[in-house]
Amino acid sequence: MADKGIDEDIAFHDITARLSAKYPEVPADRVSVIVDEVRTEMAAAKVRDFVPVLAEREAKKRIKQERA
Repeated sequence: MADKGIDEDIAFHDITARLSAKYPEVPADRVSVIVDEVRTEMAAAKVRDFVPVLAEREAKKRIKQERA
């Protein structure tokens, strides 16, 4: 059985990479900070299965707001 923490680490690394590629005009370190902020906010979630999906959605929303 895979460790959920490691799986989640990989998922968040992938989220950061995807969003950096999707929004190249936003500095990669800023994307990373946004993703880390969202991850921290969701750290207390009891059900972890959908955290990466919800975190990516929220991070994308914040990036779009900053671009506006």
